[in-house]
Amino acid sequence: MSLLRRMVDVEADETPAVVTAFLLYFCVLGGYFMVRPVRETVGTVLGAERVADIFMYTWIASIAIVPIYGALCSRYKRSTFLPWIYGFVAIALYSLAVLFSGEAIPPIAGQFFFVFISVLNLFVVSVVWSFLLELFNPGQTRRLFGVIAAGGTAGALVGPFMTDMLVGRIGHTGILFVGGSMFLVAIACQRALLRIGKSHDWTMDGAATAMDRPIGGNPFAGFSLVLKSPYLLGIATFVILLASVNTFLYFEQLRTVSATFTDVADRTRVFSRLDYTVQSLTIIGQLTITGRLAKKWGIGVLLTVVPLAMVGGFLALAMSSTFAVLAVVMVTRRVGEYAFVKPGREMLFSRVDTETKYKAKNLIDVPVYRGGDALVGQVDKALQNTSMGAGGVAVIGAGVALLWAINGFLLGRAKSQHTVAPEPEPVAAR
Repeated sequence: MSLLRRMVDVEADETPAVVTAFLLYFCVLGGYFMVRPVRETVGTVLGAERVADIFMYTWIASIAIVPIYGALCSRYKRSTFLPWIYGFVAIALYSLAVLFSGEAIPPIAGQFFFVFISVLNLFVVSVVWSFLLELFNPGQTRRLFGVIAAGGTAGALVGPFMTDMLVGRIGHTGILFVGGSMFLVAIACQRALLRIGKSHDWTMDGAATAMDRPIGGNPFAGFSLVLKSPYLLGIATFVILLASVNTFLYFEQLRTVSATFTDVADRTRVFSRLDYTVQSLTIIGQLTITGRLAKKWGIGVLLTVVPLAMVGGFLALAMSSTFAVLAVVMVTRRVGEYAFVKPGREMLFSRVDTETKYKAKNLIDVPVYRGGDALVGQVDKALQNTSMGAGGVAVIGAGVALLWAINGFLLGRAKSQHTVAPEPEPVAAR
């Protein structure tokens, strides 16, 4: 514990919460990143055109989750519905593992798995950050979120490394079983953090003393909260532009990997190795740079540096779309997103009320993000049927990245001016 305090700016009474939050995020991203290479392999089997259509199904599924999640937040205590979420994920992965036990991946099961993992990716991470934003005050988020994010990065490093080492021995079925088990460990970490939150009151408005009470309100409140707030609309725009850049690169990755590697197991290993290369670089930045950079220069820097780098990345792809160039651009984008963009994006919500942290944030993180995916997936599909070619698509991607950088800069300025009214007392479930 003393070593942790020497390495990063953590107070003694914060240490148990930080360590537990680190482990929680480790388990969540470790479980997800174990199964993520399997999703990517399924995508190469289905093909880019089919995946573009599946992105539409993913968007629809993510919209359907919003009122369900909103109802859980409104009616049940955090100690009840948070474990339910990760328990459901574990059961779903176990069930899919059984379906994948044959020699070939069934097409329908593969499509369902792709949609499920794509929604899971954003949803479970959003739940973690909503919870942590409620536990810590804005000053702590600037100091501690980089360290906590490093827990996720460590999990995202270990997960694909285990997949790379084990997929040849236990197959895709075994990978899904192990990944599902990580979410059961996450339940224990959640419950421990709930106990810590009740025993401390780091928040400025005393919200920690009521953090295990139902939020109350309308399950659809996330929609109205976003539409009424220019600040939240700005964050939603940022997420759409982020998703657009990522999706353009994702489809280029599908095409390039499919053309370069013919064996399905080799593709899974390639995706695993890309994943743990990214996380190895990311964890260094999160532990040593993210918190200090945000504290000294503000989150505007976190939100603009990666979009600007992607302008250059797309232009490089326009000149040469080989696997080597693509790998460098993908690694740069993902390292920057995990080390800078993701923590910065979460800090944008540090001064909003509890209902916004759960309902509006989840709306932005999941259906808004996947809506950007679905839109750009169809755009990419249409562009591939023209004479524009990969170079032309890359130039369009560079333009989108530039808009993303401008939006990030403006959000960084707005964050310092953003205030909210005092948070109302949570409404008990009826």
